Amino acid sequence: MDTAAHAVTGLTFRDATDSDVETLVALIESAYRGDSSRAGWTTEADILQGQRTDPEGVRAVIKASDSRLLTVERDAEVVACCQLEHRGDHAYFGMFAVSPLLQGAGLGKVIITEAERQARSVWGATQMHMTVISVREDLIAWYERRGYRRTGRMTPFPYGDERFGIPQRDDLRFELLVKELDGA
Repeated sequence: MDTAAHAVTGLTFRDATDSDVETLVALIESAYRGDSSRAGWTTEADILQGQRTDPEGVRAVIKASDSRLLTVERDAEVVACCQLEHRGDHAYFGMFAVSPLLQGAGLGKVIITEAERQARSVWGATQMHMTVISVREDLIAWYERRGYRRTGRMTPFPYGDERFGIPQRDDLRFELLVKELDGA
């Protein structure tokens, strides 16, 4: 089977459980930090060192009443995840990670489409919100191709809080991206 086609077929979506915490932390770290993240295109290794998340952060998302950590499996292996959080008329999309070795094969498009579908059908969300580090132009462009728009609304990066990483530059901040969800 074509590797790219296989990357987007045979996917199973389910809510994460406590038994997934270690696997999900490892997946998220591998997609964004350290040398392993350089195998994919979503790496933040040049702008942030240290951790991206920790078991407590992942467990908090799993346990929160208005939140889901959607876990994506293929061939019984966790290959991706994303957070969905219900916030009134909109949903928040975060903690998105795809295994670095599978990035670029269309898996991310399938996952974000399913996340949007679930936000509409489960919560009746009319918009999806997310925040992206504003210097991540390649990542923001990817989201724009998926229908997200830049709002120009910025929030500060939590400098000094190593739970979010160790910044390698002094101009980091988060920009809010928003997408209208059709059919809500």
